[in-house]
Amino acid sequence: MSTETLSSSAINSLCSEFMKHNKISPELYEKYQVKRGLRNSDGTGVLAGITNICNVHGYVVNEGEKQPIEGELIYRGYSLNDIVANTTGKNRFGFEETAYLLLFGELPTKEQLEMFTKLLSEYRELPPGFSEDMIFKAPSKNIMNKMARSVLALYSYEDDPEDQSLAKELNRAISVIARLPSAMVDAYQIKRRYYDHESLYMHPLNPDECTAESILSTLRPDRVYSPEEAQLLDLMLIIHAEHGGGNNSTFTCRTLTSSGTDAYSAYSGAIGSLKGHRHGGANFKVIAQLENFKENIAHWDSDAEVKDYLSKVISKEAGDGTGLIYGMGHAVYTLSDPRAVILKQNAMKLAKGTEFEKEFELLDAVERLTPEVFAEVKGSSKVMCANVDLYSGLVYRMLKIPVELNTPLFAVSRIAGWSAHRIEELTTGNRIIRPAYKAINRKRAYLPIDERK
Repeated sequence: MSTETLSSSAINSLCSEFMKHNKISPELYEKYQVKRGLRNSDGTGVLAGITNICNVHGYVVNEGEKQPIEGELIYRGYSLNDIVANTTGKNRFGFEETAYLLLFGELPTKEQLEMFTKLLSEYRELPPGFSEDMIFKAPSKNIMNKMARSVLALYSYEDDPEDQSLAKELNRAISVIARLPSAMVDAYQIKRRYYDHESLYMHPLNPDECTAESILSTLRPDRVYSPEEAQLLDLMLIIHAEHGGGNNSTFTCRTLTSSGTDAYSAYSGAIGSLKGHRHGGANFKVIAQLENFKENIAHWDSDAEVKDYLSKVISKEAGDGTGLIYGMGHAVYTLSDPRAVILKQNAMKLAKGTEFEKEFELLDAVERLTPEVFAEVKGSSKVMCANVDLYSGLVYRMLKIPVELNTPLFAVSRIAGWSAHRIEELTTGNRIIRPAYKAINRKRAYLPIDERK
């Protein structure tokens, strides 16, 4: 028997052994009133902390009952809609201003924004030899994993990475916000060279470019991008920058921070959380789902055909077998996700008259019809809206951004929110986060090895 066959046989045996002794009856969660996923019985999140950074508002509770409302996303008291309206299309970029707002709690003056933008530009370059030693020598098929490793590795390039003074933490936050796009692009370029056998492009950074411009400039072989493309990517960065303390990756960052660990460990953990398909990785699932819809729906403009296929997907007869329509539904938003509304408006304008118009209309049909089909198949009256992932993948495709970078770009944006939450946890939390788990195992007498069967 070969070593590989022996190993496979041993693992299968161990899997069977594990399953025999590691079952938990679903009824026990109800018996012990366990709030699975830290969710209350009505779907609301368990209150675990207080934040001054962001409010995600998707419903009101009236006399003990949840009532759906149009979604609101509020950064430091400012509506996302107002931030977007006053930055995009105004011949300037808004991500840097948004990052400043999230970190410091107030909109910057012109002078403060210039100083902050210059600081980001100066920090954007990775440390000397970093890309060669930490990225190029160990290529990864998954950019998120490489970004998490790169952030963790930055610990070794700082003289006193355990110093958690406010000055040090703010300096780290700004440097990681600046450097994460560079790590992402380098990881993607070496992935293309090593795994895809494509040419490697390593462009020098242009200090005069903002974050969105720099990403497009270093990604593209010819460095060419239009002002409209840069503005749209900037918009994507703004709307993904923050989403409250309760989302999985931000809560991961705060939980790690509460233990007293260093900033690089906390940020790396948050990237690992965001990668998951139930969180930020869902945007990759939406793209795969769209391709599946395109292949299996003959007439994309036929609501009847779209409904029929959606019904099969929800019934687990088609799609990936999960019964999920990726890009639909949200833990907090009910009638609408403001990020999805903003994205849809911009995607519609960009897709008009292009090869992407039909795909946009198909996604629009999915958004319109899914709640109805879900109610018919599941017998559920749950209010359901499109979330930000439904249209984000299509927007990235229209920007000629490779699909492998959909979730990494989410991280590049969300690092602004994570850093704000880490510093808030450090300065106001002052207690390790430690929820309880009910143990259901019983005490047993130790059995000598010769007596075991």
